[in-house]
Amino acid sequence: MLEADVLLGGQGSLTKEPVMAHSSSNDSDCTLREWLDAVLKTDKGIKLDFKSLEVVEPSMNVLEKVKEHLQRPVWLNADILMGPCGESPTVAAQSFIDIATSYFPDAVLSLGWTTGWHPEKTKEVGYSWEMVKEMEHLCKPLKQPITFPVRAALVFQSKPQLQWLLKQSDSYSLTIWSGKEDQYCLEDLLNLRENLSKAQVFYDIFEPHLSRFLVASGMQNSC
Repeated sequence: MLEADVLLGGQGSLTKEPVMAHSSSNDSDCTLREWLDAVLKTDKGIKLDFKSLEVVEPSMNVLEKVKEHLQRPVWLNADILMGPCGESPTVAAQSFIDIATSYFPDAVLSLGWTTGWHPEKTKEVGYSWEMVKEMEHLCKPLKQPITFPVRAALVFQSKPQLQWLLKQSDSYSLTIWSGKEDQYCLEDLLNLRENLSKAQVFYDIFEPHLSRFLVASGMQNSC
């Protein structure tokens, strides 16, 4: 799976175009179309992370032009609700869902929460019942697969809430991710893996944690 952040570039121009950039400066030499042209030469899946609502529909228009060549998994990601220590989302929840499903009703929706991470609060905060129930309320009418990106440093203390969320639909999954500077316990992820359906959990964590986790969980041989 190849993942990239999408913003609306062309500030000061009459024709704004989706570009691949992580920073809100919108400075990028690579447009979404150019990125897609390169990715389509591989056999990798595509995950687009939308950083603003205004870039979503222009990006859908670009994707639609190469739709017949998208014979691969396509994930459409945005943080649509406020999560633990998070800021207000920059992508409106219902608007994102409506646009994404109208263009790509079969794509995987990756719907997350904004989060913050503070070492001194790691064991004190997590995904609350209010947070997961609000997300389930938004997702209940949807027909396509949905994955919920959840931060590795926050999942263990949120185990009952995340277990409940996954039980609401067989089409739900979790994608456990981590920030580069996040600190979390490998045993917490292993414990969570044992208490959730393994087919409903994906991992997007940095090395060396990823290799250690794969070996410890038996998903990869230590040799």
